[in-house]
Amino acid sequence: MTVPVDASLRLARWLVLLIPAAALGGAYLSQYGFGLVPCEMCWWQRYPHMFALVFAALAFFWSPVRPLVAVAALGILTSGLIGAFHAGVEYGWWEGVTACTASPFAKGGDPLEAIMNAPVIRCDQVQWSLFGISLAGWNFIFSTAGALAAFGLLTLGGKAKA
Repeated sequence: MTVPVDASLRLARWLVLLIPAAALGGAYLSQYGFGLVPCEMCWWQRYPHMFALVFAALAFFWSPVRPLVAVAALGILTSGLIGAFHAGVEYGWWEGVTACTASPFAKGGDPLEAIMNAPVIRCDQVQWSLFGISLAGWNFIFSTAGALAAFGLLTLGGKAKA
């Protein structure tokens, strides 16, 4: 049974659950369904969404709800800001901070063979875009907007306990 909350907190709770679920679902679909291998910075964007998903799920069953939703929204915002940095690297606005290669151990097996046969996925090259915006750029747009909406909804509820 879910913890009952007011309407604005209920909407914020759903937002912080659905945004990272959709972002991670899209990321894994593009990876395993369409062969877009993630670079290192792509993985950096996934980790805060995973973190947010855990706190968002807890917000349905554990009280107090408001801090759990706020922490989940902070995780979503973090992913969006990493996406902004990654998009800037892709568009050549600034230089990245890593070698930007995929993990060679993702499939298991012989480590030396995995290293030798690992695809080199560069963080500074756009693998796919829509309307000139890369996946990292879309993550920035949707994650940042969603997190700000969740924070806005949290403030609508005032200081009521949830």
